[in-house]
Amino acid sequence: MARWGLNPITRKRLRRFRSMRRAWWSWLILVTLYAISLCANLIANDLPLWVRFEGRTYFPLLRFYPESTFTGERHTRPNYLALNESPLFADEPGNFMVFPPIPYSPHTIIPPHTIDVPDEVPLTIEREPRVGTLDFNADYAILRANQMAALFAVPSDAALRRQSLTDHLTLPENWDNAVPGRLDNEDMPAYRSAPLELASGATVRLQMSAFTPDTRPPRFLRVTVREVPPADEWAPLQLNVSRADKEDPLPAEWAARFTPEQQDAIRTRVEQRFDAAVPDHHFDTLDGRFRVEYEKEVVTYPFRPTRSHPLGLDASGRDVRPHILYALRTSMSFGLVLVVATMLIGILMGAIQGYFGGWVDITSQRLIEIWSALPFLYIIILLGSVYGRSFTLLLICYGVFNWIGISYYMRAEFLRLRKQPFVEAARGAGLKPRRIILKHILPNGLVPIITFFPFSLVGAIGSLAALDYLGFGLPATAPSWGALLAQAQEFRYAWWLVLYPSLALFIVILLGVFIGEGARSAFDPRADSRLE
Repeated sequence: MARWGLNPITRKRLRRFRSMRRAWWSWLILVTLYAISLCANLIANDLPLWVRFEGRTYFPLLRFYPESTFTGERHTRPNYLALNESPLFADEPGNFMVFPPIPYSPHTIIPPHTIDVPDEVPLTIEREPRVGTLDFNADYAILRANQMAALFAVPSDAALRRQSLTDHLTLPENWDNAVPGRLDNEDMPAYRSAPLELASGATVRLQMSAFTPDTRPPRFLRVTVREVPPADEWAPLQLNVSRADKEDPLPAEWAARFTPEQQDAIRTRVEQRFDAAVPDHHFDTLDGRFRVEYEKEVVTYPFRPTRSHPLGLDASGRDVRPHILYALRTSMSFGLVLVVATMLIGILMGAIQGYFGGWVDITSQRLIEIWSALPFLYIIILLGSVYGRSFTLLLICYGVFNWIGISYYMRAEFLRLRKQPFVEAARGAGLKPRRIILKHILPNGLVPIITFFPFSLVGAIGSLAALDYLGFGLPATAPSWGALLAQAQEFRYAWWLVLYPSLALFIVILLGVFIGEGARSAFDPRADSRLE
């Protein structure tokens, strides 16, 4: 009876691979992740695993049931998440649904009202610095004032007319360098003084814009007076107002700064902000001018991570968790099918060239060189625009080009092994070329295939992500890491669309590289060699 098993050399190589802990654990982790992704329908799905309704049992994951089965209306696909919240299931203890751990599929659009955002209004009250302008002549007599009465502690702006600017402040040292040049119609840069204290006690800063000479000298100059806020007194108020606190949102020390009418206006706008947008509010008080901002987080897609959606939502309102999981299954399946198919083609072509040699080798090599010169990306774009983007089309287009590299290595191995004594002995025994290739040469030339397999796999996964990112890969509805990264480029604030797909892609590629390094070291015949 024939005994099936591995030869001693292969067992020795596998033991060597297992002794490399980094490669071995990477292999176990990657296989586990792929096995989990194969069960993605049982982990993340908007179809319940089990439905109990009016004494009958249903398995929607295995069989389609129209909505009329449960409601008696419409023969369309039921929305089980909404149906579970309806009175048919919520009010009947005997009717229930058992959903997967993640009750969303990659195509489930999450309604905005179901997302748990804080039901509170962040309220910000900040005192605005007072800003005004003064027009004065060469004698520093004030000709006109605008919004300066409060800063200079006078009844009105008109009261400042004909008064001297020096009566209210001490001019800075570099003032005489800035004013005469402008009055003499000279080219002058912008001016900005250090903080100055007014006679009223306020601290201000004087500013003048750059001056360009005109046809005649100016009769007066205009200076902007900007109040400098004291940091200890002007600290803004920031608090989160809940629905329970909306009737009395302000602390006592801040409420005292506003009139009862102003407090009622703030209270009214806080209450309105729970249901609709409210513009900023400005109030003039004895302490100055205050700006009140009413902010409330509104659900717009893509949306940040929340408790029910810890990885966030994408631009279409879909949970990122099932997207990542299903994309792992798609990427690994694409890589495995592609690498296995291309390696089989590469082995076949390389074996024919290397074993027969001569005109077969030369002719095949020239044809392969012509074929490799075709622009792969242009062909993908052309066929995708004609037949549409699909998994099968992408696999075929990529596969007809990806085998060329491995065929070179197999050709070299067969050229090296075909003149070995054991091959000559097989020919002398009258064995057919097919048997010699499959039974004698190929088992001794598989080292490049085994060592290149992990690297080819991660290369295929990275290429799929890159094509999806560029928009030439899988269909737009298919879960893909590259598609999430493309969304992140459009929405720069959505950091979760960059972090989690990049992290998943990085982990898979890193594990594949560790496995490839371990396989190359385990199958390298020079590993046990010694230099004497």
